[in-house]
Amino acid sequence: MKILVTGGAGFIGSAVVRLAVARRHQVVNLDALTYAACLENVAMVADNPAYAFVQADIRDRAALETIFAAHQPDAVMHLAAESHVDRSIDGPGDFISTNVTGTYTLLEAARTYWQGRGRPQEFRFHHISTDEVFGSLGPTGRFSEDTAYDPRSPYSASKAASDHLVRAWHHTYGLPVVMTNCSNNYGPYHFPEKLIPVTILNALAGKPLPIYGDGSNVRDWLYVEDHADALLLVLEKGRLGRSYNIGGENERTNLELVRTLCAILDEMRPKLQGAYADQISFVADRPGHDARYAIDPTRICEELGWRPSVTVEEGLRRTVAWYLENEEWWRPLLARGGVGQRLGQGVGAKV
Repeated sequence: MKILVTGGAGFIGSAVVRLAVARRHQVVNLDALTYAACLENVAMVADNPAYAFVQADIRDRAALETIFAAHQPDAVMHLAAESHVDRSIDGPGDFISTNVTGTYTLLEAARTYWQGRGRPQEFRFHHISTDEVFGSLGPTGRFSEDTAYDPRSPYSASKAASDHLVRAWHHTYGLPVVMTNCSNNYGPYHFPEKLIPVTILNALAGKPLPIYGDGSNVRDWLYVEDHADALLLVLEKGRLGRSYNIGGENERTNLELVRTLCAILDEMRPKLQGAYADQISFVADRPGHDARYAIDPTRICEELGWRPSVTVEEGLRRTVAWYLENEEWWRPLLARGGVGQRLGQGVGAKV
């Protein structure tokens, strides 16, 4: 099929693009190339005749209509989003504009295109979202597709709003949609402002390894290539109007995760003196920091036969090895705005 991927130069989007092209789909990559996008993420498929790139903003209705008319996709995979919680605390307006207004604009462009083609039922609009829309868990329990929404940050609230829009366009207009909510992703090409790449790169640079609060916050970690595989499976076989939770079944506290990364680095690139864990530094927690996320992936496992293939230990080793081997990718990104700075304290937030 021909798939229009929004945000295909980002971390998760580029993994989807690479895998879809490898599976002989045609891919149109639509990306605005904002601060976290890197065309180097898709360089390996850039010359493939099945791949095309278009720079455009999902908030630009005219541009979207031109793209739909020119490329005539069979499906949309909507990954374009502002996604960094700390940045959403400092500047929530960008998140509302892109994640809410942008999703609305894309839905309307897709609906117009779909209706103009006679409302084909084989068309798909796949909306990719996050487990953060469900709020914060206690020490037990997991998020299912029936968990009530309870977003706690500007980022998660904007994604919750976009989820509701997609459901409404399905029920009101009949747009053929599928939805997914995923746990924390990690792996190659992860932009260096999130916990895992920050830990790896700060460790190599001899800098402190910042951990919010006491490091007891728990996340479920999903290797990005496993996620891309699940997303394509849902696109092809998911039931219309259905949502699927995608998790790695790899819960770790932030402190456990950082200590594991330090141990891997001790093995792969040992320091001259001491251990990388000596650089761990506890810093003031961010406002509204959710205690625990955990995904119950029963639905996608039972209905579609998917399971994560990579344990967190194996995935972290692959990730560390990739960063050690790809300095030419991450080094230039360290100069981009906000990278390497403490964000998300709510001080001086843009309004």
